[in-house]
Amino acid sequence: MLIDPKEFIRANMPVLPVPSLPEIVLHSATPASGLRRLIASDDNPDPEPPYWAYHWAGGAVLARYFLDHPAVVRGKRVLDLGSGSGVVGIAAAKAGAILVIAADTDQNAGVAQQLNASLNGVRMTSIHADLTTGPALDADIIAVGDLFYAPDLAERVLGFLDRSLVAGSMVLIGDPGRAYLPNDRLQCIAEYAVPDFGQVRDATVNASVFALI
Repeated sequence: MLIDPKEFIRANMPVLPVPSLPEIVLHSATPASGLRRLIASDDNPDPEPPYWAYHWAGGAVLARYFLDHPAVVRGKRVLDLGSGSGVVGIAAAKAGAILVIAADTDQNAGVAQQLNASLNGVRMTSIHADLTTGPALDADIIAVGDLFYAPDLAERVLGFLDRSLVAGSMVLIGDPGRAYLPNDRLQCIAEYAVPDFGQVRDATVNASVFALI
């Protein structure tokens, strides 16, 4: 039986402040959310895990950085690549970005992004696609949180980011030091202690905002 993702998220994922980002509220996964039911109802025979439903350190530091330094995104066009719940894009919009595009390969993420944007009184466009295989988009800033955890994904993401640099975009990466970061090409511009998915309750990790050079 197919489940309406919008109604499922509204009914099963309570609206809560984001740890380390009290300015932002999101529909958040809890032990009682029953996300397996939503995944099992998907037409896709090989559905993705619901990464979008959880708080990740890389997204948290990018969002915190944008809120703390609004001049970075004010008046800019921002692409939030691998957006998940949309927290980075929401922070960019709150900080004054004139256009925010949130892209994710999970169609349920796009539903969550729009619900979360509405909760926070901002607008952003959601794209359900793998942009890493295509050309650069016309954006001033590409924000990338937590996409360097697997070698094949990291390779595709870096290729897209290189095309974006050539096209004139600034690339900002938020990450706590996952295995496949291109460390030799990163310039650290900010660091925060934030919670990360999979950590024990109330624990934090040090995660950084990097400029790709």
